[in-house]
Amino acid sequence: MAQAIDPRTTGIRLQANGITFHCIEAGPKDGPLVLLLHGFPEFWWGWRYQIEPLASAGLHVLVPDQRGYNLSDKPEGRRAYDLDTLAKDVVALSEMLGYGRYSLVGHDWGGLVAWWAASRYPERIERLIAINAPHPAIAGAYMRRHPSQMLRSSYIGFFQVPYLPEALFSANDHRALKRALLRTSRTGTFSEKDLAEYERAWSQPGALTGMLNWYRALPLGPLQRSSDKLRPPVLAIWGMRDRFLEFGLCEESLALCADGQAQKVEKATHWVHLEEPELVNRALLAFLKA
Repeated sequence: MAQAIDPRTTGIRLQANGITFHCIEAGPKDGPLVLLLHGFPEFWWGWRYQIEPLASAGLHVLVPDQRGYNLSDKPEGRRAYDLDTLAKDVVALSEMLGYGRYSLVGHDWGGLVAWWAASRYPERIERLIAINAPHPAIAGAYMRRHPSQMLRSSYIGFFQVPYLPEALFSANDHRALKRALLRTSRTGTFSEKDLAEYERAWSQPGALTGMLNWYRALPLGPLQRSSDKLRPPVLAIWGMRDRFLEFGLCEESLALCADGQAQKVEKATHWVHLEEPELVNRALLAFLKA
């Protein structure tokens, strides 16, 4: 079993795109840069099984707490969390380290950001790996054509309500969020110690609102993307027992790519990078170092 990095690992702080990010940095400073982008409701530690293997393979690894999460800044208002802004965060962080080109690995919301950054800034992206995350430009249309996916995504409507989701998620020591992780993952994926680390991140002042503002920014405007095929090579890793996202989203996302491939993990859920870390790490290294 892959070894998890210590959740209390000392990080660095980077000023980028007008805010301060808390990040974990690992690997050789002159190695190829790869950013690992976590999703909801995680923080940088969502990549606990991936950081050290990638760094040991010679990659310069940067793992931010994305805006609104854990120890990074939490700007007020949902407009601070639209996808264009989130993609600019990726560019700005890489520029702070002196890189013009880099690779992205994103899970869940982090995958949506990675897709969008590759669409908006294709000249900067070497390679893209999306883990159980669709391209945001196809998600809405797919849901309208597939009522089953609309049902799976119905929680997003609840997240639009002011204050109530924060009250629910903070109640009883964040019981609802803990239960969501446990119910949607394979048994044993999240230990009690793991959940305590997540609760510490969720308890940061303003974190729950910051996390939810990613969803609340979705209705702000239509997504405009180029009609050209996405140029960077793309690998989509997909846990096939995902209770949130259908595999059809993956197929339609890859149809936007000039060079895209899928790797199914049949017995994994939405949390495939935590359930099958060795398999995922092999796939990441084979693709990133190709």
